[in-house]
Amino acid sequence: MITIEDFAKVELALGQVLEVKDHPNADRLYVLLVDLGEEKRQIVAGIRKFYTKEELVGKKVVVVKNLQPALLRGEESQGMLLAVKDTEQLSVLTIERPVALGSRVS
Repeated sequence: MITIEDFAKVELALGQVLEVKDHPNADRLYVLLVDLGEEKRQIVAGIRKFYTKEELVGKKVVVVKNLQPALLRGEESQGMLLAVKDTEQLSVLTIERPVALGSRVS
């Protein structure tokens, strides 16, 4: 269990996928360029099995903005794309109405 104060430390924001490339060193990963309004970030995501590049470009997504950057098989990931997964499918979290990029999820 975490406290509400712990949860409040997590910065979730709305972004839009601008570009998607195959990860050069991993068959399951994509390297995405995501627009967060005031900045663009590279995010590495293990969603290649579930989405084509074309399905992702332009998609509005929810991103963990204040996650410490990490090297994933040689590529820096500057955040985390949120998704829900069951035993067979995965779906990235998105929105149903227009909201400004970079808006904080609350």
